[in-house]
Amino acid sequence: MPVSDQRPYAALHAKGEDRRQRILAVAARHLARHGWRTTTLGQIARETGLSTAGLLHHFQSKAQLLHAVLDARDAYDTARWDPSRNLIEQLESVAERFREAPDLVGMFAVLRMENIDPEAPLHDRFLARYRVAVELVAELIRRGQDEGIYHPDVNPALKAMEIIAFFNGIETSWLLDPTIPLDEAIREYTASLARQLSLPRDMS
Repeated sequence: MPVSDQRPYAALHAKGEDRRQRILAVAARHLARHGWRTTTLGQIARETGLSTAGLLHHFQSKAQLLHAVLDARDAYDTARWDPSRNLIEQLESVAERFREAPDLVGMFAVLRMENIDPEAPLHDRFLARYRVAVELVAELIRRGQDEGIYHPDVNPALKAMEIIAFFNGIETSWLLDPTIPLDEAIREYTASLARQLSLPRDMS
C-alpha cells in the first residue's frame, strides 16, 4: 500500500482511539457515581455523542467496557509504581491519584464494593487485584527487612493487609465526604507507619 494511502487510515485510527478514550473517561465518571448496576450503555453513549450501536462498535458489551475501564485504572497504577522507591515513598504518592484521576479512584472503589459477593461478575478480578496489591506491599516490607531498615518482627503479610485496608477505607471516606483532609490523613498514617516499621537507631 502506498504511504499516501495509509494516511486516511492512520487518521481514522487516531480518531477512533480518541473516541475510545472518551468513552472510557465518561464510563469511569458514571461508574464512580452510579455503579455498574444502574449505569447503562445508553447513558454513556449519549454523553459521548454516540448511539448505543456506535458505542458497541468500540466495546462489544457492557462487561467488555467494564473490564476496559478497570484495565485503564490498572495501567494508571502500573505507570506510577516505582519499585526503586521504598514503601513509605510509594504510599505517600497515593494522594496524587485522588487529584490526578478522581474518577478512576472513585470508580474502582465503587465497583469493588459492588462486587464483594462471590457471585458478582467482577468478584474474581477484584479479589485477584487485592491479592496482588497485598503481595506488592508485603514484598516492599520484606525488602526493607532484608536491608536492615524495617523491624524483623513485623509480619509482612499482615502489615500489608492493614495498609491496603487503610487505603481502601480512605477511598470510601473520600467518596462519602470529598472535603476530608486527604493529604493530611495519608501523611499522618504514613508517618505513623514509618515509626512502626523502622528499627531503633541503636538496632539499625
